[in-house]
Amino acid sequence: MKSIYLVSLLLLLNLAHSGQTQTFASADPDRIALYPLQNDYRNTLSLSGMWQFRKDSLEVGAKEGWQNGLKESRSIAVPGSWNEQFTDMRDYLGMVWYEKQSYVPSSWKGQRIFIRIGSANYAAKVWINGQPVGMHEGGHLPFAFEVSPYINWGAANRISIQIENHLKPSRVPTGNVQGGPFSNFPKSNYDFFPYAGLHRDVWLYSLPAVASIKDITVKPGFTGTTGSLEVAVATEGKATRGTITVTGNGKKYEAPIRIAGNAATATVSIPDVRLWSPEDPYLYQVEVTVGDNKTTLDRYTLETGVRTISTTSTQVLLNGKPVFLKGFGKHEDFPIFGRGAANPVIVKDFSLMKWAGANSFRTSHYPYDEEFMRMADREGFLVIDEIPAVGLYFHGDTTELAQRQVMVKQYINELIKRDKNHPSVVMWCVANEPFPREVSVTGGPGGREATPKSIELFQEMFSLVKQKDPTRLAVLVGVMGGPSEWVGMSDIICINRYYGWYTHAGDMNGAVKLLSMEMDGLHKKFNKPVMVSEFGADTYPGMHSDEPEMFTEEFQTNFIKAYLDVAATKDYVAGMHVWAFSDFKTGQGIIRFGGVNYKGVFTRDRKPKAAAFYLRSRWNKK
Repeated sequence: MKSIYLVSLLLLLNLAHSGQTQTFASADPDRIALYPLQNDYRNTLSLSGMWQFRKDSLEVGAKEGWQNGLKESRSIAVPGSWNEQFTDMRDYLGMVWYEKQSYVPSSWKGQRIFIRIGSANYAAKVWINGQPVGMHEGGHLPFAFEVSPYINWGAANRISIQIENHLKPSRVPTGNVQGGPFSNFPKSNYDFFPYAGLHRDVWLYSLPAVASIKDITVKPGFTGTTGSLEVAVATEGKATRGTITVTGNGKKYEAPIRIAGNAATATVSIPDVRLWSPEDPYLYQVEVTVGDNKTTLDRYTLETGVRTISTTSTQVLLNGKPVFLKGFGKHEDFPIFGRGAANPVIVKDFSLMKWAGANSFRTSHYPYDEEFMRMADREGFLVIDEIPAVGLYFHGDTTELAQRQVMVKQYINELIKRDKNHPSVVMWCVANEPFPREVSVTGGPGGREATPKSIELFQEMFSLVKQKDPTRLAVLVGVMGGPSEWVGMSDIICINRYYGWYTHAGDMNGAVKLLSMEMDGLHKKFNKPVMVSEFGADTYPGMHSDEPEMFTEEFQTNFIKAYLDVAATKDYVAGMHVWAFSDFKTGQGIIRFGGVNYKGVFTRDRKPKAAAFYLRSRWNKK
């Protein structure tokens, strides 16, 4: 354990080093538990929009005082990836600076003021009015800092954010790996573009100074027709009492709470409960108020659903009944926006997934924007929520290995802290396609043998997930030819398979025989449900042939049909996720024509290929 703490310290020192002596606080994961909310006790101010931007390729900005005002800057949109917005920065992953000036409303005076950054990829430092506030490593998840001491009242406030996205073997996801499985530029150790920038909304928000709600954790359950929500509340300040109110189906249910040590718990029963499911994604409103014996001091409201998730040896059970996960792996990726959050794209993606008949997706290969998760709750989608642990490996430099393990645990903590109240989230995924030293893709149920060290580290990840949230399933998604011992730790066996594409190319008869044999072997060995979490074929839109041929729309349709047909013959298969929902940007490489992965059943701008129509006809059958 001492070595982990030492590595954490080294990470912080590495982030702090940029030719300066300023001290930066590390982000507290507890600060991201509750999304900023406007109500009668809390305030929000969006900082998204146009910011000023400057490249810092020599990394001299902090030493030269850029936090005191950017010169020679240009405009950039937030959210958004800088790689898509500027013609001269597509492949640039070095240091940059963002700056925004904003007044803080005078009505907020006397409250605690915070800044919350939805995602800064990959490492960020924040200044307010030239004063160092905090730093955070890791993209795709939010971080927040209190900035009350730094605010200028009655004047504009300068927010300065320094970001860099250097690709390193010590980071998660990994990059610039010697001897890695990918040969591409930029040198990411994964098959999607390493977009950089402020990818999600930036907020200023305020909390009551006397007392406030810091965290709410809701655990649902039911017995017969009576539902229950166990609500744990964490507070700050001098609150001594409160009330939990659950509203739904035209009725209200209340439970008082007594706060001791800034914590309280109560269970609210819901007669004639309406269970959350893809067929009926019903959400209950949970309101928590806290205060003292005289008055209410803070209030927070969220939506959640009552549902359970479990498994047998052959099935995934939602609310005690079998459910089959049909859907996609996908990416947050769209022209011009890059990985930047775009609400119209979110709406479009859910519309197309419903059109195709899907009921689930995986957040491959990182957590998605919070609005995406709220949409999943409302639209009734089952989500496998994944941390950015793609491209992991367990050989080589032991210091780098320890650094990656620290980051993986940080991601698990942050992801569960952020998404634990979403009924749509039914599984946490701790890694996608970790690689052994050597990979054999020729098939068979065995694969390469797992090293004892890799087993130990994955056990740590799974134990942490179960400690943080024992109510959901935990999985690891295995690479083709990887050790079966890794995927065997999961609550369900999740495998990515491309027989007929990367191996047995074009030979679908041989491919499905191999797939069937391997699935049978995995189920026999572990006696758990099996899910093919990725399968697909690159397909150039509009390319056709009279006989199915690789890269044509006919081949993609036949490929997907063959895999689905195999799965339909096996009662232990609990889900099939097509890779991918839509085409997406990658680095440049010999196997990625135009720097795009064309395995989408929709194009990058969301036009359907023939396979999308096939899935619609198959998945929408009653």
